[in-house]
Amino acid sequence: MTPFAIVFPDLSPEIFSIPIGNFNFALRWYALAYITGFLAGWWIIQRLMQRPNLWPANTAPMEAAKVEGLLTYVIIGVILGGRLGFVLFYQPGYYLANPGEILRVWEGGMSFHGGFAGVIVAGLIFCQRHVVPPLQIADAMALVAPIGIGLGRVSNFINAELWGRPTLQPWGVIFPGANAQNCPWDWPVDYCARHPTQLYEAALEGLVLFVLLAFLVWRRGWLKRPGLITGVFVAGYGLARFTVEIWRQADAQFITPDNPMGHVISLGPLGLSMGQLLSLPMIAIGIGLLLWRRRA
Repeated sequence: MTPFAIVFPDLSPEIFSIPIGNFNFALRWYALAYITGFLAGWWIIQRLMQRPNLWPANTAPMEAAKVEGLLTYVIIGVILGGRLGFVLFYQPGYYLANPGEILRVWEGGMSFHGGFAGVIVAGLIFCQRHVVPPLQIADAMALVAPIGIGLGRVSNFINAELWGRPTLQPWGVIFPGANAQNCPWDWPVDYCARHPTQLYEAALEGLVLFVLLAFLVWRRGWLKRPGLITGVFVAGYGLARFTVEIWRQADAQFITPDNPMGHVISLGPLGLSMGQLLSLPMIAIGIGLLLWRRRA
């Protein structure tokens, strides 16, 4: 059986590389996604602060000049939270045995849920130090977050990482390194098409979520009720991530001969992946925040 599939294009994770002595300076797609996401977020939030009519009492929560300071806090929160989240949620045993590798973020290994927690902490510290309303700042950050998330997922695709489970669908992609060992069908050697779940996530967590939030901000005036945009983002991301995890290949450390699906919680023939388990609280918190602010 040789089903139709898309062969992964010959893409390099590096945009360019410059050798400098014994050091090789390289700009990677993943780094570019972070940089572009931060710059786009900074630009949009600045514009929001210059539109007082969008906010409660027609008053922006802070001056546009303070957005650069907020960006600094967010960058620190994303990097520290994302890395520590990956260490604690996905490979605690390995990093406990090799603590010197925890700070080696350039080798990969970031968790969205950890980065999300890091941004919350960093944002609260910023709001306390600059005396600005936390919920309104959270709404501004929630609006722009899908941009960085979507770009990050596209970078995951370019890097040929975090692919999905084997599939016979015609849009399945043959990723390099995704051999046929774990395929449930009679595939030819080294030929295993998989769901391009990175692109599923880029569409749902990035494009669709951003369009929805932008509509609610500019067409429905939801920034005038602090917390609503944050609630939609948190619940929307959690639901999108939970859904795509159905087709996403589980992390290798959770896959065993007795648990080939990599479920961290088994529910009979079904189960929950680590990504789904971490997304459930986000869905609950987002819905709770929406209900609370709608009644306020």
